[in-house]
Amino acid sequence: MKRFIGIAISVFYGILAALAFTSSARNWFLQNSDLGLWWAVIGTLLGIAGLGAILGTWFHTRPVED
Repeated sequence: MKRFIGIAISVFYGILAALAFTSSARNWFLQNSDLGLWWAVIGTLLGIAGLGAILGTWFHTRPVED
């Protein structure tokens, strides 16, 4: 169950990161470079959070051998 919740959280962060990068690209296209930059920063931070969630889930739900 822990693994499922961790994967769900990482997928959620991935979706949020994709939405942030989409918003960033849209703002760059509309010549709003300041908003494009900050949405890219937010997307990068969300991507790092998603990567941390999936790696943490994998690391902390491994079976332990004695």
